[in-house]
Amino acid sequence: MFTLFRLIPVREALTAQIPVLVAAFAVAELFYKFGSFMLECLAFLATWFVFDLVVHLARRQIGLMANAVDSGS
Repeated sequence: MFTLFRLIPVREALTAQIPVLVAAFAVAELFYKFGSFMLECLAFLATWFVFDLVVHLARRQIGLMANAVDSGS
């Protein structure tokens, strides 16, 4: 975890990771009631991963569409 925080620039952490982290935390808090801390923690981490993947793919797609518009002009 320390390595993750060390490798991600502060600006990226604030603009990309914090909103995704908060959304995953909200989903976990509202919906995950497994009665086991370990299961809830794993589900939270999986949710964070999936949300981050979706955001990453969406940003990539938006970037590709913007490049296509720029090169077509």
